[in-house]
Amino acid sequence: MTLVFALIVSLHLVLRLWLALRQSRHVARRASDVPAAFAGAISLADHQRAARYTLARQRLGAAHTAFDTLVFVLLTWGGGLQALYDAGAEHLLPLLAGLPGGTLWFDFALVAAVLALLGAAGLPFDWISRFRIEQAFGFNRMTQAMYLGDLAKTVALAALLGSPLLLAVLALMRHGGPYWWLAAWAVWAAFSFALTLLFPLVIAPLFNRFTPLADEGLRQRIGDLLRRTGFRSSGVYTMDGSRRSSHGNAYFTGLGAAKRIVFYDTLIERLQPDEIEAVLAHELGHFRLRHIVQGITVGLALSLLWLALFAWLGSGDRFAASLGVLTRPDVPAQGLDLVLYALIMPQATFVLAPLMSAWSRRHEFEADAFAAVHASARSLVRALVKLYQDNAATLTPDPLHSAFYDSHPPASIRIERLGRLARDGSAP
Repeated sequence: MTLVFALIVSLHLVLRLWLALRQSRHVARRASDVPAAFAGAISLADHQRAARYTLARQRLGAAHTAFDTLVFVLLTWGGGLQALYDAGAEHLLPLLAGLPGGTLWFDFALVAAVLALLGAAGLPFDWISRFRIEQAFGFNRMTQAMYLGDLAKTVALAALLGSPLLLAVLALMRHGGPYWWLAAWAVWAAFSFALTLLFPLVIAPLFNRFTPLADEGLRQRIGDLLRRTGFRSSGVYTMDGSRRSSHGNAYFTGLGAAKRIVFYDTLIERLQPDEIEAVLAHELGHFRLRHIVQGITVGLALSLLWLALFAWLGSGDRFAASLGVLTRPDVPAQGLDLVLYALIMPQATFVLAPLMSAWSRRHEFEADAFAAVHASARSLVRALVKLYQDNAATLTPDPLHSAFYDSHPPASIRIERLGRLARDGSAP
């Protein structure tokens, strides 16, 4: 099994670096000419800026991929996790054994330590992305003090919300019998549902300010669209996204009648009312066509499969040994198994990414068609072009790289389909 895992890690690294190289070459070779579909709408200077932005992000992404692989190897076959496990068994386990819950806290401490190490290892790349690349291209508006404040809030929330979930899963792994994974899945599903409810009311306001949409004409226009499409929400809000970035966006949050519509203030400032309506109609399409329900269902099914496979792989010592860690009969190893599984599975399943991307793209095309019927295809085209321009999104992605990474269709294909809807007279 060691050889299988080594092949998985190697193939994952090579595939991701090869895709990054393909993307960089493809974009660089087409940087001198604006695609015909965007001629007159996007200038050559903006097109070349988008190419430079894409290349910068690809270089950083490739470096991050190589670094993550190095960290994985050091933690597994390099002896990092073995050292943590052995040191904990010698120094920490005797102290924790007398506490309520017993050695469960040993598993918890091991998982928390690894998560802290991985989080710290990724911080330099996040900082470079924000304060080098985003700053250089005029997107970043976040100060370093704000960055550190957001980081502190994120860590605190992760500890507050994640700790009970982790303890529950570890307890079920130890005491839940052969079908502990079913109970763990039920706990995870309940946690996800609760988090969805809490996010707009408790979590999001910790980071941003949300105010009811002030523009009366736009609010009326959105109200008419909601009535036409039979959509209920608890309100339309503007978020002060401009405090952190000049990127524009819009999203829905919450469940049932408590759903909120949220626009970044940068998007409100940039788009015209008919364009905002078209963007919102696209998002409404995802709800009316049950894409959100399908996504939640598939996500829960995949998490169930993930836990079932983990229960099978982690049922003996061979799994940990194959990844370079030798366990002891007198020292708990459930936390160790959970960490190892969480480290290896994203690499093993990366080859399936095109399937999920293709499914997501199909939903995007369907939501575009919905928007073309209930708003305006031409307005959506104008909105998308502005967003591509403002966000420096490449108009010429490598098809294979896009198939792995992009949940949305390439710009040229998406614009062409919307243009065809408008020309055929099947959309306003």
